[in-house]
This record gives sequence, C-alpha cells and structure tokens, in this order.
Amino acid sequence: MSQVDSAREELVLVLDFGSQYAQLIARRVREHKVFCRLVRHDLTAERIRELAPRGIILSGGPASVYDPGAPRFDPAILDLGIPILGICFGMQALCQTLGATVRRADHREFGRAAVEVVEAGGLLDQVRGKTTTVWMSHGDQVAASPDGPWQVLASTPTCAMAAVRHKTHPFYGLQFHPEVVHTEEGAGILRQFLMGVCGCHGRWTMSDFLDFQVASIRERVGNDRVICGLSGGVDSSVLAALLARSIGPQAVCILVDNGLLRADEAQEVAGIFQGHFGTTLRVAEAGELFLDALAGVTDPQAKRKKIGGLFIDVFTREAKDLAGARFLAQGTLYPDVIESGGSPDGPAATIKTHHNVGGLPEKLGFELIEPLRDLFKDEVRRLGEELGLPRQLVWRHPFPGPGLAVRCLGEVTRPRLLALRQADTIFQTELHQSGWYEKTSQAFAVLLPVRSVGVMGDGRTYDETIALRAVSTDDFMTADWAHLPHELLARVSTRIVNEVRGVNRVVYDISSKPPATIEWE
Repeated sequence: MSQVDSAREELVLVLDFGSQYAQLIARRVREHKVFCRLVRHDLTAERIRELAPRGIILSGGPASVYDPGAPRFDPAILDLGIPILGICFGMQALCQTLGATVRRADHREFGRAAVEVVEAGGLLDQVRGKTTTVWMSHGDQVAASPDGPWQVLASTPTCAMAAVRHKTHPFYGLQFHPEVVHTEEGAGILRQFLMGVCGCHGRWTMSDFLDFQVASIRERVGNDRVICGLSGGVDSSVLAALLARSIGPQAVCILVDNGLLRADEAQEVAGIFQGHFGTTLRVAEAGELFLDALAGVTDPQAKRKKIGGLFIDVFTREAKDLAGARFLAQGTLYPDVIESGGSPDGPAATIKTHHNVGGLPEKLGFELIEPLRDLFKDEVRRLGEELGLPRQLVWRHPFPGPGLAVRCLGEVTRPRLLALRQADTIFQTELHQSGWYEKTSQAFAVLLPVRSVGVMGDGRTYDETIALRAVSTDDFMTADWAHLPHELLARVSTRIVNEVRGVNRVVYDISSKPPATIEWE
C-alpha cells in the first residue's frame, strides 16, 4: 500500500481550539504511525466527510465553553459516525454540545494529579493499575449527572469526570492531557483510541513517505530542472538528498555564503554534499556584501530584513544563470504551514510569516515544490536517516537563517564575528568531546555588547561577554536549559577567555522557554 493510500485510510484530524499542545497532539498521533493533520476547529462536517478520517480529536484551548464567542465545532460532525476524543476544552465542548453542563470548578487543577480508573471503557485498557498520574490544566469541568449519557471512566477527588465515554456513541473525553510526557500512561491511552476505538493499523511509515515523494517529484518535474537553496541545516540537506534520490542531476543546489556561517561551515557543507549527493552545487560567495550592508545596524528585525533582502538578490542572480529551471524547492515543514496559515483547512490564526525563501517563487516565476510540508522536525530527521545521510548531519543542531548575525548582539563587525566564531567553535568542540552534544537539542555561543572590567597578566581589561546557551527539548515549542556539568562549563569558560581576544567574561543562560526564547534575537 502506498503512503498516500495509507494516509487516506488512516487519517486522524485534530481540531485546534487554540491549545498550546495542539501540534504536540498531532506529533503524538504520528508516533503511532497514524497520519494526522491539524485543522481549524470550525471545519465543516461536509469537509470532514470528504477527508474521511478514522478519528477526530478535539484539542484543548484557553477559552471557557460557556463564554460568549467561545469557539465551537460544527455539531453535524456528531452524526458522521466517526469516533471522537475530546481533550480538556475539547471534552467540555463535546459534552456541552450533547447537553451536559460545564461550570467553573470549585477546585482548579494545574499540574500533576492522580486519577482513579473507575472503568476501562475501551479507552483506558492500557492503563496499568487503578491509579495513574496525569497532567491537568483546567479551571472548568463537566458537571456529573448519573442519569446523563456519559459513563465515568476515571476521576480525581476534585474532578468527578476526569475521563468519560458516551453510552451509545464512540465519543470519549479526557479532562487531562494525554499528549504531554507528564501523563504517565498518555501514549497508551492515545494508542488505544487510535487502534482500539478508531481501528487504525499504524501503516504510515517514513519508508512509504519516501517512496511516495520520489514518485510524486518525478511525475511533476518531468524533464525540467529544480533549484534548491542549501544552507547546511537539516531541512535543506534532507530536501537536497530527496531531490537527488528523485531526479539526480536535474536538481541544482545553491549555497549562499553570506559571511555569517559558523567556522568553516561552507567548506564542510560542500564536502558532505559532494560525498552524499548526486546533484550540482553552486556556492555564491557574498560575505563582503552582507557584512557591508550590516554596518551600523543593531536592531534584530532590521538585521533580518537586510539579510533576507540581500539573500533574495544573490539567490536570484545565481538562479537566473540556470537554463531550464522551472521549479524552486523549499524545506517548508508542517509547523511552518500551520503557523503561517498556509493550509486551507488549517488553523486560521497566522502566528508568523513564511520564513523560508520568502518571495522567491513570485520574483523568479518558479513553481514551488515543498515535499517536506507534511512533516515535523523529528520526522525530517527520520527521513534523513531513511535517505542514508550521515548521522552528524541529520542530528546537527538547528542554526538560524540569518546566521551568526542574530547571535552577535549589537553591531555585526568582522572582529566581533571572529570572536563569536572562535567561542562557538570551542563550545561545540567541548560538547562533542564530552558526549554532551547529542544530549542537548541546541547549543551555541552569543556575543553580548556588554563590556566589563577584568584582569589579565596584572593588567586591566575592558572587554565583551560571551553567553553560552544550551537547551533540551522534544519539539522546540518549549525548552529547558541543559544542566551541563560544572566541570564542562569551567573548561569552556577557561578556553574562551584564554583563546578569544576581546572577551574576558563568560556567563551561562539558565532561562527556559517560555518565558525566554531559545535564540537571543
């Protein structure tokens, strides 16, 4: 069975009511090899019938269902005969639509809670024991009604209906969040809904996805050429490898060396590229152009705009020299599609604008190819492994599009870039040698425009500060600072101060996301 047939047969839809965990629900479903899409909460029953999902999940959300203007789903979906699982707000919306009362809880529940399983009910069959720890985040709850249509499956001392099932329809509700790791049996509960209730078999595999995309790209491209922007990051590298597998020399990759890459990165990318790709690589040397344009610029958004505009100019110049190029390939991922409002069925709120090669398809008259647009980051890494890319490339830490310019706070100058590169190289080297690189999700150095007094060789110094940042995360939506050993941090600090001129102080960032972001700019 092909990937597209498996996806069509075993599609599950997540209706997004604004939950911070909505994307996480979709990722958890896909971990069970069931294809999942995040869609608008008010998607019509007619459209859902066309999509023919095996199941529907109603996400949580920040609203109260009894508030005027609270988001609603189309009640006609209840007549489609499709199993439904409501989570938190989704449970309340489902129960209220079927006549239950939702009210402000006498006792709010936030964080870990112990629930008692009253009845497995086909949903909690995988739960071991009578009690289990779950993650709660609610101030409202469904009022219990013994003669109502809902059977209680689990409860807490302050929430009588922590898990429920409808007595006559395949509808279920969870007041807690099974998608977060803090819910101990969450993966088993979701699996039971997908396999036991919805009848899915878990046929959506990365191997099937690869076969489908190779055939799809070949059919669409024909004998034309495809241009791909290669940065050396995971997304663009996997995209380039996919194009190489699909159309070989018809794909031409362009690497714009903007002078803002890490130490020896352009040469490293070119070396890996030549060893693992069967396509042409063109390197556009434009470092001086970018650095001159950034002179005197300190505002982060102004940096991004200048870098983005120049990138388009350089890329355009290189692309125009390629005869027969009809398509532009971009490494757009599913979160990009969701957050930019790029899907007609997706959530309507636009969180951010498209951040890949913005404006290039229209500027150059290319047709756009985005074969990764259905994948999350972790799935892209799995696809890279399926394509046979080297592990050091597939599991490389993310690097921002504007490069070191947004890690060099304040004005970007050649001396400051040199100091930042040297400090970052020391940090990366020590992380690799200590075995901590793969234990962290992203780690880097930041040069701060903060000078402080120091003493070196009995002399006074007044130099800048390097901040080290390392985080651990599953999805990059939230992140915790990595608890690196003090001995490692001390070694990195000593090397940076001794080896990097213009730096006399090193600090370690212990902020989590939220409230901080992972990058500094």
